[in-house]
Amino acid sequence: MIGKYLPLLLASLRRKPLRTFFTVSSILIAFLLFGLAEAMRAAFASGIDIAGADRLMTMHKISFTQLLPSSYLSRIRAVDGVVAVTPQTWFGGWFQDERNQLPAFPAEPETFLRIYPEYIIPEVQKQAWFTDRTGILIGRAMADQFNWKVGDRVPLKSALWRRQDGSDVWEVTVRAIYDLRDGGDTRQIILHQDYFDEAKSQGKGSVGWYIVKVGNAEQAPAVARRIDGLFANSPAETKTSSERAMAQSFANQVGNIGAILTAIVSAVFFTMLLVTANTMAQSVRERTNEIGVLKTLGFGNASVLGLILSESVLVMAVGGALGMAGAAWIGVQFEKVLSQFLPGFQVPPRAFMTAALYVVVLGLLAGAVPALQAMRLRIVEALRRD
Repeated sequence: MIGKYLPLLLASLRRKPLRTFFTVSSILIAFLLFGLAEAMRAAFASGIDIAGADRLMTMHKISFTQLLPSSYLSRIRAVDGVVAVTPQTWFGGWFQDERNQLPAFPAEPETFLRIYPEYIIPEVQKQAWFTDRTGILIGRAMADQFNWKVGDRVPLKSALWRRQDGSDVWEVTVRAIYDLRDGGDTRQIILHQDYFDEAKSQGKGSVGWYIVKVGNAEQAPAVARRIDGLFANSPAETKTSSERAMAQSFANQVGNIGAILTAIVSAVFFTMLLVTANTMAQSVRERTNEIGVLKTLGFGNASVLGLILSESVLVMAVGGALGMAGAAWIGVQFEKVLSQFLPGFQVPPRAFMTAALYVVVLGLLAGAVPALQAMRLRIVEALRRD
């Protein structure tokens, strides 16, 4: 119907261009907000599916901001079912501008790569990183963002940790660049744990948390209970859960934000539906005589119904396409800016499919009542009206 009578539909939209503009604009804003909400939801949930089920995170029972003794490392390694353990600490790094916060973590290089086999690193670079205590491993996306190359000296600054000389500048060298086997965010920096612990001026002998790899993912809950049992009733009790569970827990914490966004988008969609329905009703009333003429020319009730519904869907499609295109453009433009807070901030493909469904459903709903009125309109009554 839309393709066959497209010129007629476009002529109807040009009848009141200003009204059409405002109607399309309201639809555009609704779908723009929908696309951005879906991009944010996808960014919050990123990492849950790829998080290792055979990896555990052991942190302080009170909060991850509380440090754990480094002496816990050997005791965790001795737990039955544990294959490898590495300490990690939030470095609080930034480069050039304090707003450029970088996800940087000290770790034991060899152990870290045993725990994360999905990291793809050239063997030469890997060995160079192992042997250079001031060397760092960086992700491909971070290398591209700052144009860093292997061998570059990088003056990282830390908002949390100072060196023994009082400086907050940590001179490190890029020794290796990694990619991920199954894709994912590659914006991380891994430093040497021994270099970090020896050079820092405070918190010596303490780490942020431990990453634990277990031999059997099905035994992970039992291993977690054994680890926490070791430190029960100690000054620094622990809480151990799977890496996937921690990622899901974070997503659940921001779930309220997602619910708020959904509520806002739903309200905007409802308002937009009312605006579009009112526009279609006004358009049909203004074209009562024209509809009567169409019926005298042989257009049946079904054809008139289809024309009005097609016009409503077309208006919704134009606004929806522009809105989703705008959301996709914003996702591309702000991906680098938001990468440190919301890695993967892009409109997911499924959102476009959902938007297409919304276009059809909302378009039909908005045009349903005016279309039924036009279909039931008798020719004599239509031609009598001014």
